[in-house]
Amino acid sequence: MEAITGYASYALPIATALVGVWLVWTAVRYVRADKGTRVSMRQAVRVRWGWVRLARMAGLTVTDKTPSLLAQITAQKDSPPPSPRVLTPKIKVKPDQYGVTVQARTLPQVGLEEYQKSARFLSDAWRCTRVSVLPDGPGKVVIRGVRSDPLTTPTRHRPTGRPPADLTRWELGVDEYAAKVCVSLANVPGVTVAGVPGAGKTSGVNKFVCDFAPSPAVQIATADGKVSRASEGDYADLVKRMFAFCGDDLDEANALFKRLVELRKRRSATIRDVLGVKNMWHIGPSPQWPLTVLIIDEAHTFFREYKGNDATTKRLAALTAENARLVEDLVKKGRSVGILVILISQKTTGDAIPTFIRDVCPIGLSFAQKTVEAAVAALGEDIRNWPDASPVTLQDPAYVGVAVMAMQGRPGYTRIRTPYVADANAARVADATSHLTADPDLCLDALLRATGRTATPPAALTKQP
Repeated sequence: MEAITGYASYALPIATALVGVWLVWTAVRYVRADKGTRVSMRQAVRVRWGWVRLARMAGLTVTDKTPSLLAQITAQKDSPPPSPRVLTPKIKVKPDQYGVTVQARTLPQVGLEEYQKSARFLSDAWRCTRVSVLPDGPGKVVIRGVRSDPLTTPTRHRPTGRPPADLTRWELGVDEYAAKVCVSLANVPGVTVAGVPGAGKTSGVNKFVCDFAPSPAVQIATADGKVSRASEGDYADLVKRMFAFCGDDLDEANALFKRLVELRKRRSATIRDVLGVKNMWHIGPSPQWPLTVLIIDEAHTFFREYKGNDATTKRLAALTAENARLVEDLVKKGRSVGILVILISQKTTGDAIPTFIRDVCPIGLSFAQKTVEAAVAALGEDIRNWPDASPVTLQDPAYVGVAVMAMQGRPGYTRIRTPYVADANAARVADATSHLTADPDLCLDALLRATGRTATPPAALTKQP
């Protein structure tokens, strides 16, 4: 007894010290957090304290009539049976800027479906704008409650200036539950971006350029149909990090597309001998064999069908037809050799981007649209079945910078808030990384010399389809 008393005299100060440390740590976190996170931290406390009562009212508990082992052992022979136990799922709550994330256990007769049916009750009780329930492994669900709508909360992105850890990962922004949305670029030949003017198309692509510019394993070329020269328009601050740029001149665009098709042919002819693989994505991009990205903004400028019998119109019609054929070559044959085409247009209907190009691009994003037909052209016929996610609903100024896309592994369509990149930050990144700009053709020449080959065999090029 004396020994137990002696230990007890130490236990109380230790327990008090631990509680004090926890309180100080919590207070420091609260003070250092931003305003939104502080509100979420208070919300998380309410969620924890009110969970048992709320779970019972929402039907997320189970009555267990079987006595516990301890009750069976201590029960007297003639005593009445113990009262049934009400089991409540255990939860863990994590606050963030937008709301709370709750990890909950499942119970017999209280599974994923029951949580999803109770989502609207949880949303009201937790004072959330919306609540989602998704599986989180065997016997677990994750409940995401957002207090403020991430889609109507403008965000800014300040590029770090450091190379991305994974060149196959494109971080687009956050979805309507403030979860990060990323898409894989591996084995992707093309991306289409649609939306009315001023909806955020170019800003989203600017973020892509700023994030990938610090890597010498990425080289970018641009054809911008909105401007006549590099010093104009949305890419003026980024042109230093581009190995090629042209404006709305059809002849210059045609020359650029031909240049990249010849690069595609040379890479196709030499990839096995130089890299030892048939698909560049098996080993990933490198400074010697960089991922080559072609951005075509206002793509309809370069593919427009000209109609007329005069010589000038016929020449322009021939140029745009050849442009379409050249870009089709890049999209259909450039995937395995590391060429990615990003096509941007207000509408991605067949008259703006030929369907034989558009329909080969596996990733499609659409910012705000005015008509359902434009939304269908950008995202596919299935968008008619998801009217709440249609880009037609994004015409409010609060949704500038919000896009819709179909995500692999998710039903329906996902709405994404893309962040805004200030012009000053874009210029800073371009200046700091301009020395990394290199012509992929010259990179291939250097790689061929390093492997003992001085040129691409002519016969190999002529055999390309």
